[in-house]
Amino acid sequence: MSERRACGLVGLSRDSYRNAPEASAQTEALKSKIVEIAYARRRFGYRRVHDLLRLEFPGVNHKRVYRLYSDANLAVRKRKKARRPPAERMGLNIATRVNEVWSMDFVSDSLANGRRLKCLTVADDFSHEAVDIAVDYGISGQYVTRLLDQAALFRGYPSAVRTDNGPEFTSRAFIAWAQGHGIRHILIEPGRPMQNGYIESFNGRFRDECLNEHWFETLHQARHILAAWRRDNNEVRPHGSIGRMPPALCRGASPACRRCSSASHQQATSPVIFKPRTPTKSLAWRMGAGQSISLSMARVDRSQHHIAVTTRPPNLHSGGSHSHYNWRAVSSPPRHCSRTQCPSDHN
Repeated sequence: MSERRACGLVGLSRDSYRNAPEASAQTEALKSKIVEIAYARRRFGYRRVHDLLRLEFPGVNHKRVYRLYSDANLAVRKRKKARRPPAERMGLNIATRVNEVWSMDFVSDSLANGRRLKCLTVADDFSHEAVDIAVDYGISGQYVTRLLDQAALFRGYPSAVRTDNGPEFTSRAFIAWAQGHGIRHILIEPGRPMQNGYIESFNGRFRDECLNEHWFETLHQARHILAAWRRDNNEVRPHGSIGRMPPALCRGASPACRRCSSASHQQATSPVIFKPRTPTKSLAWRMGAGQSISLSMARVDRSQHHIAVTTRPPNLHSGGSHSHYNWRAVSSPPRHCSRTQCPSDHN
């Protein structure tokens, strides 16, 4: 079959068949920029690459970026996760303003010599901004309070903090700190990290884009790299949940931020009454999902068999028969006790 007849059957001009297409100067510049960003930020997909190209190439849409991104074979490989049986999901209360709820958790890593590192990550639930990322060989409850005080100097204290039941967050130092600043402490149910989903999502992104991409030789080097990644996360990296913009713009209540324009107020959490069970050294590890504690020790009335929340600071290591109680929320108060007032509550 001749060339003329073959091109006629497929509807292709002979000129296009003989001459390969040549990319324009703009396409070459765009492709080189895409490759540069992809190698600098290896865990970024074409969507976030397109977000970073908007200022330099305003007329380029995401479909063109995807075509050049795919031609360069820059697709991000998804890391396999262990399949777990499905469980019942519990929704999180959506924050309506900045500094309403801070979520925090720990992430583990190690130096090149094998010595373990402990990273404390603190994120704002509304703007998804990394409030602080601290790294050290060990972080205690007192250490956590000092870091939160430093962060509050620049942005103020939150109305509530959400944590798991780790010893750092249920220690006497942390509870006294929260009580002193009037901060509500939200404890998730043990073994249910999905109830602290905001910080878990942040930690997954933090490990994928930072910890897995660097090799730390010293603690000083780790602190320097983590601080640089935190600034980049807050000021440069676009986030899909806030309108594909950096969290710094959402923190400033930008009109373009979807969360700032659609935020609504929520009802306050009702008080909770607790009931003592068997003696234990733990303070609140049996708290239910989404329940908030008043961050204070309650007075025990053995004759009425219940505990009323007071505003007195806790003293977990005091002597006497009323020390070390295991706490759990009761679904309804006793007949002689209301949810807001109790005969054993001495304010």
